[in-house]
Amino acid sequence: MAKILVVDDEADLEMLVKQKFRRKIRDNLYQFVFAQNGEEALKKIDEQPDIEIVLSDINMPVMDGLTLLSRLPEVNPVIKAIVVSAYGDMQNIRTAMNRGAFDFVLKPVDFKDLELTIEKAIVHVKQLQDTIKAIKENNILKMYVDENVLNFMTHKSFANSLLENETMLATVMFIDICEFTTITENVPANEVVNLINTIFDKIAQIVISYGGHIDKFMGDAVMAVFRDQYHLDRAIDAALGVKAQFNGSEIYHVAECDYKPELSIGINTGEMVSGNIGSETLKRLDFTVIGDAVNLAQRLQTVAKAGQILISEEVYTLAKESFNCEIVAPYVLKNKALPVVTYQVLE
Repeated sequence: MAKILVVDDEADLEMLVKQKFRRKIRDNLYQFVFAQNGEEALKKIDEQPDIEIVLSDINMPVMDGLTLLSRLPEVNPVIKAIVVSAYGDMQNIRTAMNRGAFDFVLKPVDFKDLELTIEKAIVHVKQLQDTIKAIKENNILKMYVDENVLNFMTHKSFANSLLENETMLATVMFIDICEFTTITENVPANEVVNLINTIFDKIAQIVISYGGHIDKFMGDAVMAVFRDQYHLDRAIDAALGVKAQFNGSEIYHVAECDYKPELSIGINTGEMVSGNIGSETLKRLDFTVIGDAVNLAQRLQTVAKAGQILISEEVYTLAKESFNCEIVAPYVLKNKALPVVTYQVLE
């Protein structure tokens, strides 16, 4: 539906417009809003920002149509104005066009011609809106994707690279923000999002500083992957860094709640599959790692208590010469035939 603002001080014009465009109104193609002068029109646009087209007379009290034209870009640069006036001399037409009018229709109005002009203006507005949307989406994409990656995505080899998968040795770490569900139930949405983003950002900075990368954010948890040389050592160092960051963390005051973040962490290392996982139909592929080693890391995190960094006995044998660890307990974990002996990494 196109919303059209008619600006004219003629008393009978509102009824005439509604009669001439009754089918468009009935079919929900047009919705008309009316104002008697430019000043009233600006108020209507402020109250109803979805107005797309303005039909404006020139000669009106309080604020004339030419002044209104000069003010429209300030309030909504996408709106297109069609001047509908009996003052059709070249000077008025030139002034109107120089101030941004989309077209000029003379009174008495040929409503068929006016309808065609409105339809052209609607198409133009829709094109502008689509362009602005594309620009916004592109800017948002740039916020999340490195410029080199964007350039690579446009290269013909990109589609083929999506199909390349590999098996590799790496370390996976899952970090959960403990008791965060309580916050989500008691704090307004905007404050919840701001808080969790602040915590996630601190975690991400530490992970990156140890050569890891954030694979994904999962609700109130983070999945990080460490590859290449010394991947296990770097992952444990990162976990200790994250734990230290939040051990002395300030208390966050959100709404009427005080919240001091605590983290539970699970780490595992081993062979895993790296590739694009998802749905081609939905065009949603997630470059990630999967496998039993990844699943175990997540399950270790689920049994870890606040402030704990849990690893398996197998990982302990690889890390014990470099890190101070102590045995915790065997846990029965999903898809494991035997209880998994766990250790916690100490500072």
